[in-house]
Amino acid sequence: MILEACVENYQDAILASRKGANRIELCENLAVGGTTPSYGTIKLCRQNLKIPLAVMVRPRGGDFVYSEEEILIMQEDIRICKEIGVQGVVLGFLTPNNRIDFEKTNALVSLAKPMQVVFHKAFDEINNPIEAMEQLIQLGVDRILTSGAKPTAKEGQELLRNLISKATGRIGVVVAGKVTFENIKELQSLIPATEFHGKKIVG
Repeated sequence: MILEACVENYQDAILASRKGANRIELCENLAVGGTTPSYGTIKLCRQNLKIPLAVMVRPRGGDFVYSEEEILIMQEDIRICKEIGVQGVVLGFLTPNNRIDFEKTNALVSLAKPMQVVFHKAFDEINNPIEAMEQLIQLGVDRILTSGAKPTAKEGQELLRNLISKATGRIGVVVAGKVTFENIKELQSLIPATEFHGKKIVG
């Protein structure tokens, strides 16, 4: 089982690693759902972590409909992550009517490869998640971060089970949504996932 710790600074990344996290999602500004961390933070984490690192690529809080200028910013951040040797990036693009923005996702997934690509919790705003998952598989996305379109994984367990069943090993489903070291055993009994994500997943 993979325990992915969501952190917003270097110190927390190192601490989560020492406490048993198997992977780090590195962000800043978790109060708005996470934005791209600084170059220095990414570089130092990459140098000193002995576990895989996934970096949030998101220029601001708010919605997931981005301007051309914001896309250029994200492209530069992805290039920096590739140069540093980061293992993965976390991103998400929607259209104004809450569907996958196929064109933008395709362009940035192509740019990011061979890094792993995670489609973040923008997924939980999508109108047809099963259809969206098939699109993300087609686009070459490696993992989806989702709480099953609910505030918590426990509330979203039905959709999470459905996604995992239909993914059939073609894409990873990372369970998020108030997952902590205190409730993970219960969630494991409810949701047949192999990857869990949370800010307090290792204490």
